[in-house]
Amino acid sequence: MREIIFDTETTGLDNREDRVIEIGAIEMINRFPTGNTFHKYINPQGRQVHPDAQDVHGISNADLEGKPTFPEIIDDFINFIDGAKLVAHNGNFDLGFINAEFARLDQPPIDPGRLIDTLALARRKHPMGPNSLDALCRRYGIDNGRRTKHGALLDSELLAEVYIELIGGKQSALVLESFSSANGGGNTRQIEIVVAVRPEPLPPRLTDAELAAHEKLVGGLGEKALWAKLLSPAEPN
Repeated sequence: MREIIFDTETTGLDNREDRVIEIGAIEMINRFPTGNTFHKYINPQGRQVHPDAQDVHGISNADLEGKPTFPEIIDDFINFIDGAKLVAHNGNFDLGFINAEFARLDQPPIDPGRLIDTLALARRKHPMGPNSLDALCRRYGIDNGRRTKHGALLDSELLAEVYIELIGGKQSALVLESFSSANGGGNTRQIEIVVAVRPEPLPPRLTDAELAAHEKLVGGLGEKALWAKLLSPAEPN
């Protein structure tokens, strides 16, 4: 299963007028990062970065001079996300901006059905919140000390760790099947689990007085009590 965890930074909040200025994305296969990443700063083609947005991500108009435009990076981005589920925090915001950029280039939009919104997952799992990316990193003990400003690639890396925790933790990412071969087949890896038996049982932790008190309590429960049946000696076959 291939998933792309991604994030965007923009010139502002209105995708009808504002533009995407950074995309960061990482690839995961069967919930494990592969090391493949996509990261681009993008020239907004004359749209100025709003001061409030710059306060969040720290990207200035000067930083974007000479960077490629969206038409110049769109093919690489489409190829990177091809065939994958897309994972983002408050993903409707990011996908809305991506699709607005696609519309300007007469490119078909990305199907919202491909999107997994980790904010929605977090609100279901932690309805009392808070559920910002920083709050979820604190909740799950994920080091976000480098995150002094929002940054698309770093946020994607942090979100990948948060996403694994939201869907059940790292144990849920263990895969016991090999990758399918090119013809669609696959081999199941069988693991034999051997449980060792102790040569001698551990000594009891209950004292004689505690055992006697328990037997007295059970004696007062009647012959049909479950504890009475458990304590009675087994009948021979």
